[in-house]
Order: sequence, then structure tokens, then C-alpha cells
Amino acid sequence: MNMSAMLHLKIITPAKIVYEQEVASITLPTAAGEITVLSHHEKLLSLLTEGIITVRKSLEPKLEEYLAIGGGYLETDGTTATIIVSRAYHQDEIDEKLTEDAITHAEKIVQEAKEEKVVLEAQQLLRSSILNLKLLKKRHHRVHTEI
Repeated sequence: MNMSAMLHLKIITPAKIVYEQEVASITLPTAAGEITVLSHHEKLLSLLTEGIITVRKSLEPKLEEYLAIGGGYLETDGTTATIIVSRAYHQDEIDEKLTEDAITHAEKIVQEAKEEKVVLEAQQLLRSSILNLKLLKKRHHRVHTEI
């Protein structure tokens, strides 16, 4: 793929720049549904929802990466795409055992907690942990289909 057909992607959280590379495409969860952005895309500012981003470094399916994100925004002009989100985790940063433990813990708190604030925090932890587990399953599925 020639470099003119690439898109400069930058993913930013409040803590740091999580990802910055030239990519072929990105697929993102928006408030209106999933969208894919390629180079030469129309100018766009879009609200992103919590979900999984698929980053394709080329048109080869083997060169896909996945990141779990919190809500945020995407802005693109067709040559660059900037994603600003509350959190972003690369597929290799998630520990499956810790994620499963967090789900169990959050479910217990949601059932037993009396204070609304505690329940809301536990529900957020539950949503994030379930999303992280989905991301891990995507990675495991991709690894098994390549073998």
C-alpha cells in the first residue's frame, strides 16, 4: 500500500498518547453505530461510545490490532485521525485473570451495595471489564484462525 493511502492515527487519553502510527483504516464504535475511516475520508467529528477499535495497518487481515476504549471523540480530515477518549487499552495490556476477577467483584457489589454511587461505580467497572474480556476473545479468535 502506498503511503498516500495511509491515515495518520493518534489515540489520546488524559494520561498519555496511547497510539500513534500510519494505518490503512480504523473501525470505531460511534453513537450512531460502527464506522470505518480510511484515508481521504470526509471531514468528520464524531462522538465515540465505549467499545473496541479495530486498527488495520494494511489491507492484510493479519495486521489488525484492537484497543478497548472509553467514550470520547474522533476528528478526521482524511489525512489524520485524532481520537480523544477517557481510556484506551491495547489488547496486550489486559490480563484475563484480573479481568475475570474484576467482573466477579463488580457483579457482587452491584447486587449487595446500598449506596447508588457505589452501584454506579461498580456498573462502570463491570462494563469496562466485560469490554476488556471481549477484546481478549477477539485476540484469541484471531490467533487461532491464523494457526
